Amino acid sequence: MAFKINISGKDGKTYYLEVETEYFVDKSLGEKAEGKEFYPALEGYEFKITGASDKAGLPALEEVEGIALKRVLLGYGKGMHMRPKGLSKKPNKKPAGLRLRKTIRGKTISLAISQINLSVLKEGKTKLAEVFPEQNKKKEEKAEPAATA
Repeated sequence: MAFKINISGKDGKTYYLEVETEYFVDKSLGEKAEGKEFYPALEGYEFKITGASDKAGLPALEEVEGIALKRVLLGYGKGMHMRPKGLSKKPNKKPAGLRLRKTIRGKTISLAISQINLSVLKEGKTKLAEVFPEQNKKKEEKAEPAATA
């Protein structure tokens, strides 16, 4: 199963990786993961699994056990947006005490999960910028000016 992995570095930059491995299956949110187990270039790195979402975009929540989908009552925070659709257009206006029932996934990673978020706990010998040089480049500005008629 291919997992899309987002690695959050200590410098605040996020690196993207897509790996074909089953190393993460049966691990839970909050557990530690060794970098060399799923990508050999990350030897010496230690990561913490901070989040995940499945192929439908439903987030995994640390408070829910297992791998199944579950409908839970959520307040503002993980899995719930600032303002539900259809309410007033005023920015940052939270209806007081609003809670909604949302579908979320349990904290155990299964083959239904497609994206995993990791944060660095311990750095290896090489920097993440050296491991992912193509992601470290600045976005090139358009060199061609617009044509005038």
